[in-house]
Amino acid sequence: MTNDTPDWIRLHKALAIEAEHGFIDLMGKQYRFSEFLSLTFGKFPVAIPAIERRRWQELATKFASYPNLEVKDRQTLITTTRRYLDQLQKQQEDPEEIEKQGSRGAGEQGRIYKSKVPKATPVVNEVSRRLAPKIDQKLSDLPEIGIRKADKLAALHLYTVRDLLFYYPRDHIDYARQVNIRELQAGETVTIVASVKRCNCFTSPKNQKLSILELVLKDNTGQIKVGRFSAGARFTSRGWQESMKRRYPVGSVVAACGLVKESKYGLTLDNPELEVLANPGDTIESLTIGRVVPIYALTEGVMANMVRQAVTAVLPAATALKDPLPKGLREKYNLMELKDAIANIHFPTDSDTLQSARRRLVFDEFFYLQLGLLQRQQQAKAIQTSAILAPKGQLIEKFYEILPFQLTGAQQRVLNDILNDLQKTTPMNRLVQGDVGSGKTVVAVVAILAAIQSGYQGALMAPTEVLAEQHYRKLVSWFNLLHLPVELLTGSTKTAKRREIHALLETGQLPLLVGTHALIQDPVNFHRLGLVVIDEQHRFGVKQRALLQQKGEQPHVLTMTATPIPRTLALTIHGDLDVSQIDELPPGRQKIQTTALTSQQRSHAYDLIRREVAQGRQTYVVLPLVEESEKLDLRSAVEEHQKLQESVFADFQVGLLHGRMSSAEKDEAITKFRDNQTQILVSTTVVEVGVDVPNATVMLIENAERFGLSQLHQLRGRVGRGAAQSYCLLMSSSRNPDAQQRLKVLEQSQDGFFISEMDMRFRGPGEVLGTRQSGVPDFTLASLVEDEEVLLLARQAAEKVIEIDVTLERWYLMKEELKYRYDRLMGGAILT
Repeated sequence: MTNDTPDWIRLHKALAIEAEHGFIDLMGKQYRFSEFLSLTFGKFPVAIPAIERRRWQELATKFASYPNLEVKDRQTLITTTRRYLDQLQKQQEDPEEIEKQGSRGAGEQGRIYKSKVPKATPVVNEVSRRLAPKIDQKLSDLPEIGIRKADKLAALHLYTVRDLLFYYPRDHIDYARQVNIRELQAGETVTIVASVKRCNCFTSPKNQKLSILELVLKDNTGQIKVGRFSAGARFTSRGWQESMKRRYPVGSVVAACGLVKESKYGLTLDNPELEVLANPGDTIESLTIGRVVPIYALTEGVMANMVRQAVTAVLPAATALKDPLPKGLREKYNLMELKDAIANIHFPTDSDTLQSARRRLVFDEFFYLQLGLLQRQQQAKAIQTSAILAPKGQLIEKFYEILPFQLTGAQQRVLNDILNDLQKTTPMNRLVQGDVGSGKTVVAVVAILAAIQSGYQGALMAPTEVLAEQHYRKLVSWFNLLHLPVELLTGSTKTAKRREIHALLETGQLPLLVGTHALIQDPVNFHRLGLVVIDEQHRFGVKQRALLQQKGEQPHVLTMTATPIPRTLALTIHGDLDVSQIDELPPGRQKIQTTALTSQQRSHAYDLIRREVAQGRQTYVVLPLVEESEKLDLRSAVEEHQKLQESVFADFQVGLLHGRMSSAEKDEAITKFRDNQTQILVSTTVVEVGVDVPNATVMLIENAERFGLSQLHQLRGRVGRGAAQSYCLLMSSSRNPDAQQRLKVLEQSQDGFFISEMDMRFRGPGEVLGTRQSGVPDFTLASLVEDEEVLLLARQAAEKVIEIDVTLERWYLMKEELKYRYDRLMGGAILT
């Protein structure tokens, strides 16, 4: 061996031969085994980093006394030495640590080595607090991590010990189950321990930048061929490939773990993790093999093992964590202590322990969110400066007289909730949920009239001009009969008209203003704003909603949505609101017949449209995009309109509506359709809300698989608004089973709350609302779909805590943790 680098193969071979012969201190050609090892470890190769030299010298001393040791002590020394050399060799030959890898024996001076990986136990049981790092200590200050690794971990926003402790794995893989080769079954994740029968490492003939390590492993039940793939020019050097062969010599014992899958050679392990063992029964030191393995979110330049090793370095600090949750609360809800939960979320002892750890940490995510929302709600209720609005009066009585229908029981119940709120000096902050066509607008009008008859003004904000226009038309028809003025303010309003509206508002002559974002973007000044109504409120950002509220002095706020929100999602984003549901449709509404069709059944859809239009009724045809997309092979509204008008429905008038049209063009298209001048309206999703044509009975949705269930339900709600039977046709060319299953939900249910629940299960909470809003917290572990039970318990616990002490002064640690989580995890985004 040279004085540049250890001759790994001679060292491994000498140790293996001595073990095979029963630890008898074999005599070689020149030296006894113990003499050879003592001489080898007595020299410091240049390539050995300084931090390892003390351990290297200790081994020289131990092997010098090898002849005087008992057999069991000799066995222990050889086992620990082989494991140490394997670990050290991996550190030195890790391509990530080598600036440039040459051929065998070249470029050794250019290597950069890692510091020694700590032999921390993956599961922390009892660790001396004296040796544990401090919670607020910088990662760069820890010798096991250092400045260079800390810089890389910073790309994951990990700077301190606390950051790393609370950087939860996004998943776990259970490699804890060890099996024999003959017991392998495709689809399982397992660990096997076997000897190397054959080893080869070579460059792929199909890809010159891909290196393949092939091992044939055997145990007493069979054999298996496995391969590891390493992409990059550095891996294809002869030197690196030869080092792999030396690491896994024939006859060495290897632990391998991975996913079992079928290959052309039979069963194999998919790109397995490997560790060389001294003997089949040895303890596995790997942070992966034979364990429940944490899977972390990574980024470029940050490898999985780097994060795992960094976590093991800081995990002892978990023992010093003070639990913010009182012992009584933990016992009541059967929660693991925080320090144990942190240790076991990273490296659990088994799957059951992992579930207990996850449950505690999920509870924390929900608990502090609910605590913050409830605290905010209580603080809002402490304000006593809002206007008291009269629930009875001539305006409301007259409105009931001109209504051509009776309010449903659900409408009356929700209205009572609202009118009770308006009689308090605490500002109302209520959300009204109701399915499409349930009559939310009528309820809002009564609330607006309560404000007007009490001498205050009202504002109604909608997310689109189409919806704002629809509200304005309906309100004008009612307010004219009540001799009340109402105006519309949108981005299309002319300058002269804007000035007129501004002036009327400031003097108080205009009691109600309907509009879009223009209500907050314009220099709009209300004389005496008493009530704010926000429709489809989830389409507005947090700041936009707050800006409208600031147009008055603590006005009452009523928000509405026709997108039914699942209970868990409502608690999460509206936990500080009072929620009312209109869960009853007006009498006489017929069930909309919904059918999912394939492109081969298109003729059936066209036949139905012809039949309905021939009877004087109308049809929507909805498409996702305005122009063709190369990525998404979708029909464009423009081309579809041309095709339908010229060839399919040449006998009828076909209109066109899409988001890129000017406001005047949109108004013209909607007016023609409303007046039945066009019988078929080809449109993008701008018709999702705001277009109300009771004569329309058919809704044909192209590429229905591209829409969310809640959005499809909204679109379906554009028909079925009259007395005639209506139809919704979901056209899809997708053969994906999941897509077909989603459309079946629409076929089988008309319940918007059930549909939104299913939508959340299919696509996640952020998409249920039609757009990803900052108001939906980005939980690390918690799932609104899977963890409903934990969320409800966390809400219950938070309510009890707030009931006892809204300031949290008696629970200092809890108060500090709440502040930390709001500042760092929520970022204030949960404001409503």
